[in-house]
Amino acid sequence: MSHSAAQDALDDTCVFCEIVAGRMPCAKVAEDETTLAFMDIDPGSDGHLLVIPKQHSADLLSVPAEDLVATTLAAQRIAKAMYSGLGSEGVNLLNCCGSVGWQTVFHFHLHVIPRYRDKSKDRLELPFEPGGAADADAIEEYARLLAAAL
Repeated sequence: MSHSAAQDALDDTCVFCEIVAGRMPCAKVAEDETTLAFMDIDPGSDGHLLVIPKQHSADLLSVPAEDLVATTLAAQRIAKAMYSGLGSEGVNLLNCCGSVGWQTVFHFHLHVIPRYRDKSKDRLELPFEPGGAADADAIEEYARLLAAAL
């Protein structure tokens, strides 16, 4: 199946495509000709939202460059507004790609997550403990493998 045939097949059942088409409700935050931003229905913090390209792409690996750029720029604009509009003290930008990478809706999207010191507003925690000792040889081997794949 070609990319566009696979894309068309997904469009009919994609919840985010249904939101773009106006057939499912959302709490819209921002919209332009290419992107739509709306509140996440299962937020990790107060003000957590999603930014999507209106055109369906299943994930980070298939989103066209122009939609990736537009979505990222919209996310940046909204992240800046989180500081002034919500009093956020930080922001996480997160993309989950593939089911093993925690993706649950297969329409490319960016989570824009305001972060707060006040844990009553911020329920999100890191899934790992940063700052642990790293294996320098393993890091070098991963760099070699990835460079070769590029």
